[in-house]
Amino acid sequence: MVVATEHTTAGERATDPPPARQGAGTGTSKAPAPAARPGVRRSRTRAGVLLLVPFLALFTWVYVLPIGFALYQSLFRQERSGLGLQAPERVFAGLDNYGRVLTDDAVISGVGRVLLFGVVQVPVMLGLALLLALLLDSAVVRFAGFFKLAFFLPYAVPGVIAAILWAFLYLPSFSPLRGALDIDFLAPGTVLWSTANVVTWSWTGYNMIIIYTALQAVPRELYEAARMDGASPLRINLSIKIPLVRPAIVLTGLFSLIGSLQLFNEPSVIRTITTNVTSTYTPAMAAYQAAFGANDYHYAAAIAVLLALTTCVLSFLFFKLTERRAR
Repeated sequence: MVVATEHTTAGERATDPPPARQGAGTGTSKAPAPAARPGVRRSRTRAGVLLLVPFLALFTWVYVLPIGFALYQSLFRQERSGLGLQAPERVFAGLDNYGRVLTDDAVISGVGRVLLFGVVQVPVMLGLALLLALLLDSAVVRFAGFFKLAFFLPYAVPGVIAAILWAFLYLPSFSPLRGALDIDFLAPGTVLWSTANVVTWSWTGYNMIIIYTALQAVPRELYEAARMDGASPLRINLSIKIPLVRPAIVLTGLFSLIGSLQLFNEPSVIRTITTNVTSTYTPAMAAYQAAFGANDYHYAAAIAVLLALTTCVLSFLFFKLTERRAR
């Protein structure tokens, strides 16, 4: 009897279904992963903070402190007593320097000039960069490596050297272009666009490389599928390539806008060969003239602060505009 009972029990055990694994059936969930111990979390936090310290220190030293020092200097001015014969003294001026900047016709004209420069030059330059990037990305172009180097090479030339090279081409006594085109490149109405030509020549290749790199990241399967659907190369460029590299175009547009507001090297060099470029031709040149020409560092600091504020506001508006168009 005992043996029979044992055999029966063994048979029942053999036919019993195996226990269901947790989470295998419907309505069950996997066991939650064990939470990290507090000591591990604290060590990871400390490691992240330590890794951020060098960046934060460099960022503070290079960006935060100069901005704070410029703000501090812009709140003072220098005065001389004793009929101007005594040493200058620094006195608190509050917002007087900012009021001077906002009522300075030369600075206001310079701001309007660089805004006009950016509205015209930046779209032209980015359009050329996009066109060159699309051409290099197409399958019909041979020796793409050579052309990439040729288009990028002007960026390797320092801005001052590029401006000097183009200045010789603008001079009537040296320029072969003057006789061929019969254009006065240094006239009051054309000198701004002569400057824009130098900037476009220098920076188109740089922007082209950024856009071309974004194009290389696009999956080629999208192009093959579009060709199988009968899309032409023009349609592929307009409907696939350009929309997918839009972030790169926005990035280059923002950098170009900031560069337009900071325009300094090219007009400063061209100023040496024409009187139509003044010492306050751009806001950056006006700040330089105030600091090192008139020794009014406090006024120059106010110009720099307002220029930085204008750059931040326009950059924010640029991002908002591009986001709205993307929607």
